[in-house]
Amino acid sequence: MEHFARWIVKRRKLILVLAVLLLIPSVFGALGTYINYDILTYLPKNLDSMIGETYLEDDFNMASVSMITVENMSTPDTLKLKSDLEGVEGVQKVMWTSDFIDVTTPKEMLPSDIQKFFYNDSGATMLIVQFDAPSADARTMNAQKQIKNILNKDCFIGGMSAILEDTKSLINKEMPLYILCAVGASLLILFLSLKETIVPLIFMLGMLFPIVYNFGTNIFLGQISYITEALATVLQLGVTMDFSIFLLHRYEEEKLTAASDEDAMVAAIKKTFSSITGSSLTTIAGFLAMCTMQLTLGEDIGVVMAKGVLLGVICTITVLPSLIMTFRRAIEKHTHRTFIPKLKRTSNFVVKHRVPILIAFIMIFIPFFIAQSKTSVYYTIFDALPQDLPGIAGTNRLKEDFDMTTSHFIIVDDTLSEKNLSDLSDELSDVDGIHQVLSYEKFVGGAIPEMFIPDDVRDIFEADGHKMILANSSYKSGSDEQNNQLSEMIDIVKKYDPNGVITGEGAMTKDLIEVADVDFNNVNITSIIVVFVIIAIVFRSASVPVLLVAAIESAIMINLGIPYFTGTTLPFITSIVIGTIQLGATVDYAILMTTRFREERNAGHTAKEAAQIAVEQCSQSILTSGLTFFAATFSVSLVSRMELIGVLCKLISRGALISMAVILLVLPALLVITEPILRKTTFHWLKKPEITEKKA
Repeated sequence: MEHFARWIVKRRKLILVLAVLLLIPSVFGALGTYINYDILTYLPKNLDSMIGETYLEDDFNMASVSMITVENMSTPDTLKLKSDLEGVEGVQKVMWTSDFIDVTTPKEMLPSDIQKFFYNDSGATMLIVQFDAPSADARTMNAQKQIKNILNKDCFIGGMSAILEDTKSLINKEMPLYILCAVGASLLILFLSLKETIVPLIFMLGMLFPIVYNFGTNIFLGQISYITEALATVLQLGVTMDFSIFLLHRYEEEKLTAASDEDAMVAAIKKTFSSITGSSLTTIAGFLAMCTMQLTLGEDIGVVMAKGVLLGVICTITVLPSLIMTFRRAIEKHTHRTFIPKLKRTSNFVVKHRVPILIAFIMIFIPFFIAQSKTSVYYTIFDALPQDLPGIAGTNRLKEDFDMTTSHFIIVDDTLSEKNLSDLSDELSDVDGIHQVLSYEKFVGGAIPEMFIPDDVRDIFEADGHKMILANSSYKSGSDEQNNQLSEMIDIVKKYDPNGVITGEGAMTKDLIEVADVDFNNVNITSIIVVFVIIAIVFRSASVPVLLVAAIESAIMINLGIPYFTGTTLPFITSIVIGTIQLGATVDYAILMTTRFREERNAGHTAKEAAQIAVEQCSQSILTSGLTFFAATFSVSLVSRMELIGVLCKLISRGALISMAVILLVLPALLVITEPILRKTTFHWLKKPEITEKKA
């Protein structure tokens, strides 16, 4: 490693030139990466709801659908609107009553079910817009944008496609603000904590490279989710900033004894790499544990963040040393007083009152441990967005005018007899919360003989060996009422056709809830096991991983328990993501503290003295890194209008504070109390046996 470190110092200009050149393809890669705004597409493909989506897209050419509520508009104007909408690129067809009855015919001549579907008592009518591509596809997004420009103040578009386009617009608008706030807040903390005035700017410049590389290499993944896109910069900044801080502090320490600045940096690179290897491996492993999720959103976030940490480590030992050495004269010239001190008094207090601290912590932990499993969660994007967005307003208007919140698509085999299909529709109509059921059979008879029904209408409900029934629900996706409704509907459908499926936003959200519950447990168990094993290997100990994982997990559980007491409802992904992110950030602090404690014991200090020194010497690095992480994420939570992003960042920022408190106050107390056990269960915990005899 020393030869490599010396090569870095010697070739620092070459490294910086190469680093800058690599930014160019990375920027193009970032711009070329597709962003997916539909979380439901990450569900396992073998679920009935996803199989149904495939049928809708491939067989019925109904990849996505939006409903438009039209108020106070004459029939000629409605026909013109329909024609304008059909001219939008990406729109396959627009269905209205004009498709199966002459517009001069009174609407009262329509079959009652169809009349009820397309008109309400106050005269409002509804158009059904069918798109060529899925809801999150760029073509559908562009079509949604054009449609919103066509609609006037009396027209309201609702449904998943419209809401996803709102999500895209909001994220694209707010992303620069997230980055600006995170960088600005981080710079403020770094200015307060580091005596070198320009180092914060160098740190941010150094972080630019791995962040851009990370976004650029996402193109090899094909796509990333909008959640990953929104959080990746902030999280990478927070999770890997401590690597930069460790390098700087080690460089300053080595300068006191090294023959030259170059030798000091060589030693700093060597020792920094050695010290961050274990912590970075555990962080990477924690993120990769998310790949065990059935919901492949976990793989999306996990791979991107693990890649970001790896790139952060590489740039910390290559690009950052080159930047520091290039600007070292300016760094030494411009200094100021720091405002984040070493916690000498705190270190004495922690060691002196270690038993009461541990007892108090356990008493605090117990209620939060119980509460964290009872925190309420929601599963729909509808609840995570501002209610004044066009798609949200349109969906609300559908509820008000037509008592329609979500639509279920029931797909059965076309061999089902007309009688069975009619009986199936009748049974579905009797399910609580289902107020409209529409099938091809509803169009036939009465004022509309079958021979007059256009093939386009038949094709909507019958295609490639399947028949489709549309059922409108007054319940909201993800609610207990709709999940119970869907369970009852599934039983009814399976009775008539064992291979029949129900799909749509409601059915997919129900599956999402069931999958997420399993995923949460899988990710937690996997991440704990993997981190436990890596810590055990790094320290060659059976007890150290137990101690560190217990401290880290307790901090996570306290963080996740707080929303129960505040009455906050969390996005479903929070429990899965927060645990992994907080574990990844906290394990660095825990390993740093434990390593320093062990070093001081081997230097001949007693366990109490070693803990005091470890807290005092590590506190500045931990506070700087933790407060930077807190500032970056908390600032984003303040400005984000999207609740999903805001809540995630709020919990991450609070988790940073809780983790700092646990590592600085509780872990040192644990180390002192359990040190006799650590000695017996760790290979070469103390390199000199006489230290135990004289100083224990």
